[in-house]
Amino acid sequence: MYARLRPWLFRLDAERAHAGTLRLLQAAAAIGAGRAALRRAFADKIPERPVELLGLRFRNPVGLASGYDKDARCLTGLACLGFGHIEFGTVTVEPQAGNPRPRLFRLPEDQALINRMGFPNPGLARMRERLSQGRTPPGVVVGVSIGKGKETPLDEAERDYVQLWRGLASLVDYVAVNVSSPNTLGLRDLQARAYLERLLTALGAARAEGKRRVPLLVKLAPDLEPRELQEALEVIRGTGTDGVIAVNTTLARPALRSPEAGEAGGLSGRPLFGKALSVVEMIVRRTQGGLPVIAVGGIDGPEAAGRMLAAGASLVQVYTGLVYHGPGLVRDIVRGLA
Repeated sequence: MYARLRPWLFRLDAERAHAGTLRLLQAAAAIGAGRAALRRAFADKIPERPVELLGLRFRNPVGLASGYDKDARCLTGLACLGFGHIEFGTVTVEPQAGNPRPRLFRLPEDQALINRMGFPNPGLARMRERLSQGRTPPGVVVGVSIGKGKETPLDEAERDYVQLWRGLASLVDYVAVNVSSPNTLGLRDLQARAYLERLLTALGAARAEGKRRVPLLVKLAPDLEPRELQEALEVIRGTGTDGVIAVNTTLARPALRSPEAGEAGGLSGRPLFGKALSVVEMIVRRTQGGLPVIAVGGIDGPEAAGRMLAAGASLVQVYTGLVYHGPGLVRDIVRGLA
């Protein structure tokens, strides 16, 4: 069915089409019959393939990457598609409109996207209110991606992250620290040793205040030099951070065929897969498998997911693959892995 719908969706502006599909899914999941129909079509057809990681039980290894449901509006509907985990956000302390539109571009010839969204989100207070209303679905692990505000100086970034931790950690299963989006000026500088060590140390102290030890992960860029990646891994392990999400979108432009290839922003989808796989392999090798890795980047079917897991990742996440293959992608990947 999605193959027949996709040409119509692709006639719309990419961001508008994305928002529309989320609204439809949200509406379907708002009533019991809708949720039941979604589960019958998708989640009920997915075999159990549980993964124990970070002190959590994931019903299968396939998750949804942050950025797809930025505002956590559709967690219940997305859970009905069979995801083992869903990561929403990125959330900032203050509401942000993000960068000017257009800011999301399809590259169909390359099975890719380019985005320069800039963390549009309703802010911490609204997200706390939404999550406190019990919108996290049972049976699926829910994580949140947090980031610094556009106007926050790098030297004060840890203030934003700590405030976000204190506001959201008790309401989710894990927290991912986004220091790798290319669409917030200067954000990627936080991956450097001095900034990252200060940030993760501050978050570690904030975590120690809580009653529950919520897993803390760091999402890294695919464009780090080997030395930079090594330094980041040393800081992550040295501060007791629990794991890594690899990778975010890339500023690199491999050979692309789509007319939109020259747009500014982060590239995701199939052209990113090789680089993402290389980073995952490097992290596993350099930590001797001692640091949990969630792999993301160009995973659009069971073969790509299987290669990431074989490389040492414990879980995988999808985003762009959903745009091109539709809501049955989770089912297809888990069945293929099984």
